[in-house]
Amino acid sequence: MGKRVVLAYSGGLDTSVIVRWLTDKGFEVITYTADLGQGEELSQIPEKAKAAGAVEAVVEDVREEFAREYCLPTLRALALYEGKYPLTAALSRPLIAKKLVQQAKKWKADYVAHGSTGKGNDQVRFELSVWALAPNIEVIAPVREWEFRAREEQVEYAQKHGIPVKVSREKPYSIDRNLWGVSIECGPLEDPWEEPPEDAYEITKSPLGAPEDPLFIELEFKEGVPVALNGKSYSNFASLIEDLTSMVAPYGVGRIDIVENRLVGIKSREVYEAPAPAVLYEAYRDLLSLVLDRFTFHYFLTHIPGEYAKLVYEGLWFTPLREAMDAFTSILAKRVSGEVRLKVYKGKVEVVGRRSPLSLYRENLATYSQKDAFDHRAGKFFTTVWGLPLRVLGETGES
Repeated sequence: MGKRVVLAYSGGLDTSVIVRWLTDKGFEVITYTADLGQGEELSQIPEKAKAAGAVEAVVEDVREEFAREYCLPTLRALALYEGKYPLTAALSRPLIAKKLVQQAKKWKADYVAHGSTGKGNDQVRFELSVWALAPNIEVIAPVREWEFRAREEQVEYAQKHGIPVKVSREKPYSIDRNLWGVSIECGPLEDPWEEPPEDAYEITKSPLGAPEDPLFIELEFKEGVPVALNGKSYSNFASLIEDLTSMVAPYGVGRIDIVENRLVGIKSREVYEAPAPAVLYEAYRDLLSLVLDRFTFHYFLTHIPGEYAKLVYEGLWFTPLREAMDAFTSILAKRVSGEVRLKVYKGKVEVVGRRSPLSLYRENLATYSQKDAFDHRAGKFFTTVWGLPLRVLGETGES
């Protein structure tokens, strides 16, 4: 038996050329393709991989595992990298890496491989995840070391070796899609001054062309898990995400355009579409604020969303830190049961109603009507004690 490598395979030009390139280097190549809800027909993947030189080709539907074990914890953390990016592509990398390790053990391979470049984030996410799970496996990244310097050279190589790849010059974008959203870069997007062309977007409609009437949505949560959409119950979280995406994408919801700080120090202009996260994040945050006490809610907002997002972005999924943060958000999630009503209109999502059996809202404390049960006289003593430090400071003549 020769050297065996399990390759994360998409079926595109890069990974198809990688199959042959590794074969030429003396490897037996086994490809692994994860169905993450990328909206593509994957039935032809094994045939394409073997035509490129693979000895085996594995395709696996991991949509529900991705939704429940990766998207859901990130939702519970309300994680947004640099306050905007809901980690659509970043989340899939540790799952793919875990599957590569599993396949490597199954096929007795000492190597795994990926198609990431040397200046992207994914090389870090793949390799750190693999080493955390299987430190003795060697990771190969052909794009970082092979001889090709331009896409045209790869096309020529593919044609020379009879590798079946479709090369389109119509859309110059690099697209990465899964059920959580779409990542879009390259082409005209590389000029951060230019507005993204409409043809860059894959799944959302322009807010300018969205329906004139708003869409109302009701989401039900049970212990931090979305379980119903507009009265329809779901046992499969991936299906709820897919249905929610189809429902709100025509309203232009979830478009994100940012200049992002990559791990390797490069600033990169990135465009994302994340319709389902846009709605779910708004709903979850609002319900969380309804059921948590002020001390816990403020601690959560201060310490969790940004740090969790950074952890995922930087490839640190398989760490005790992530497990500990998940334990914290899982405890909070036990209180997140109830319903949220949202209005979707022309690219915007707005919570317009919420209720929960564990709500900490009390009308008789909040109201200014005759039902008011709050002791207003206590306010005098509260402000006296709360403002004491400033009063003392004022006595010193400082301001």
